[in-house]
Amino acid sequence: MAATSRALLRWQFDLTWSLFEYHLERLEAADFLWEPAARCWTMRPGPAGGWTPDWADTEPDPVPVPTIGWLSWHMGWWWTVAMDHLGGRPPRQRTDVGWPGPGGPTIAWLRGLRAEWLGQLDRLTDADLDAPASFPWQEDAGHTVGHMLAWVNAELMKNAAEIGQLRLLRVAERG
Repeated sequence: MAATSRALLRWQFDLTWSLFEYHLERLEAADFLWEPAARCWTMRPGPAGGWTPDWADTEPDPVPVPTIGWLSWHMGWWWTVAMDHLGGRPPRQRTDVGWPGPGGPTIAWLRGLRAEWLGQLDRLTDADLDAPASFPWQEDAGHTVGHMLAWVNAELMKNAAEIGQLRLLRVAERG
């Protein structure tokens, strides 16, 4: 990938994040655990403290509607694992990625992940974008670090839209 591709990937990330900030700035703590449907995935208090995400190793059909809390944890999970891969560290397991809790702690966590991600992006060279990447793909299918960056942008865009839509529905429900 050329420098233009690097610049374009960064521009796309920044654009997506700016749209996400619109919702982050307006989220309230109660929004995170609001259950929009009877069948949903959320974050639950863990037996030893902290929070535990609802999870199934095989995706159920129909897929439960996630809460903002679950989506924000999910973002933190895939993002930390992407950074582990990009930084050459062993990737964390799903159960190793904790959720800070509703409201400000999670918003600060997500903003911190953004800052860490930008730091990693700024260290990349053009040659790095062409290096092989196995994440999020389980086998080497010819994907590169550039592909992984594009995947992160797509995941961020999708999760930001989901969180935004849930926030708008909650606001509408409250009147």
